[in-house]
Amino acid sequence: MQKVEVFRIPTASPDDVSGLKNLIENGSVDPRDIIAVLGKTEGNGCVNDFTRGFATQSLSIFMAEQLDMSVSAVQERIAFVMSGGTEGVMSPHLTVFTRKEVDQPAKEGKRLAAGIAFTRDFLPEEIGRMAQVKEVAEGVRIAMKDAGITDPQDVHFVQIKCPLLTADRIEDARVRGQTVAVHDTYKSMAYSRGASALGVALALGEVSEDALNDKVICQDWTLYSGVASTSAGVELLKDEIIVIGNAENTTSDLRIGHAVMQDAIDIDALFAAMREAGLEFDGLPPQEELDRIVNVLAKAEASSTGTVRGRRNTMQDDSDINHTRSARAVVNAAIAAITRDPLVYVSGGAEHQGPDGGGPISVIAKV
Repeated sequence: MQKVEVFRIPTASPDDVSGLKNLIENGSVDPRDIIAVLGKTEGNGCVNDFTRGFATQSLSIFMAEQLDMSVSAVQERIAFVMSGGTEGVMSPHLTVFTRKEVDQPAKEGKRLAAGIAFTRDFLPEEIGRMAQVKEVAEGVRIAMKDAGITDPQDVHFVQIKCPLLTADRIEDARVRGQTVAVHDTYKSMAYSRGASALGVALALGEVSEDALNDKVICQDWTLYSGVASTSAGVELLKDEIIVIGNAENTTSDLRIGHAVMQDAIDIDALFAAMREAGLEFDGLPPQEELDRIVNVLAKAEASSTGTVRGRRNTMQDDSDINHTRSARAVVNAAIAAITRDPLVYVSGGAEHQGPDGGGPISVIAKV
């Protein structure tokens, strides 16, 4: 029987592994049980955000020492998903997932389960296109099996780290006589995130394969997943996939619930995710219920209409600060105002992840 645990660790810098080290040294975490690490790093979240790679490198080297294996072996064993951008009051942190086999009976009801998978490396011409969609869909199915989740309805969050296009990668495709989905390297992040999210939707039956082709990616916003959270980075060429849900074959003391935010200030969706995770409250949740939350995971996106609930904003028109950065700050602030804690995971860029201007939100809580 598997037991999944989750540890939220504040960080002082992208290379700060001291919190994880302390948990290992005091016996709270066995490094052999770590299957995934989500991180929020204080870069700009754009193409040239190297805090993500810096954090991944630092964690990989640290875990290689702990597990007495090579860095490359660690990166094939553990999914490291670093999301750049901690605008506003969002606090940089790590969320560590562990899983171990225990000789205990399953807990009553469905409890937290998690699984991981990795796609192959993508060629530049495959990023943001159907090749990526189909590979990710297969990866999600593999991660579900790894988690012991059989019903797609029990999947509540799929976190993915995906690649992007750089000038060098675009040139590599050109030299080989290939075209790429988009030549703007920043926009390539959106196409990769979008294709990855549609892969999740395809795997979970949220979208049919007949509705998908290269032309709908980052064009038809009616196609989306209600549980996908994808983040692009320059530090990899494959998709790293973490499936999080509830299952009956686990002794975890945690449960996850989710909902879909319709816009950046949709706190009703947060309340719905809290309740699905098992929190009990009327009106605003009391502190004793909030103390049960292990972390909140959410996506943020500025609406293409340039409005929220009929009120105009300038996120899409700001040439100094990209709209994904503003959206992260807004969504984090909305969540933090309710949870009374700004240390939550909010990732920007929600292409095909929830409706236009919205995004999935999940809550992991103690039962």
